[in-house]
Amino acid sequence: MEALELMTKTDRRRNLPDLHADDPRISVPLYTIAEAAQYVGLPYSTLHSWINPSGDRDPLVTSLARTGYQASIPFIGLAEAFVLQAARGAGVPRHRIRPGVQAVKDELGIEHALASRLLYTGGAELLVRYAADDEDLEVARTRQRQLTETVKHQLQLITYADDGYAARLLLPGYGPADVVVDPAVAFGYPVVKGKGTRVKDVLERFWAGEGLRAIAYDFDLNEEAVEALLRAQTRPAG
Repeated sequence: MEALELMTKTDRRRNLPDLHADDPRISVPLYTIAEAAQYVGLPYSTLHSWINPSGDRDPLVTSLARTGYQASIPFIGLAEAFVLQAARGAGVPRHRIRPGVQAVKDELGIEHALASRLLYTGGAELLVRYAADDEDLEVARTRQRQLTETVKHQLQLITYADDGYAARLLLPGYGPADVVVDPAVAFGYPVVKGKGTRVKDVLERFWAGEGLRAIAYDFDLNEEAVEALLRAQTRPAG
């Protein structure tokens, strides 16, 4: 049995090798912790603890060396945070997330498993494996199935490149405004899908005192979409 499990991991790893260190999705810092937390809907403190855990624990989210408040999170790190927030939003308790991440990495055999297509095709149930602590085994299994389906629904918002790793995220919480993050577009800033308009540009115009109608006209958006962008920016982190 042990040999079979090892072979399975090896086969998976052969089909999906680790990302190259010079891949811009992992080597280029694009986001500060505050920006990444806002984009995926996490409290700053939660994301910070996943990036800089106490003790000798490994980080759950990829980050690069930084100076002061400079960007430190590459796109793959944002994708990992997105997945962890999906698990958290589905109901996985915070203290159960780390064991789930370790189970995913151990089983799939790749470092950035959270940002890989393998997580959607066969790893989501691993991520929520430790979520249910009910003594009734059937109740626990039912709970795990429900969590798995909820997480997989969120994973459908990720577009994967041909190499099997995340290439674009469709951010939830923007209502009628489809907002995507693509490291190859607008330096990785969230943009309105199909328009190329950076969310930050819309917000800056509003904060400068311009009205919704004028902003919507200039960016070829409807007022409902502009309002959705503003609400998403000011919503409390989940």
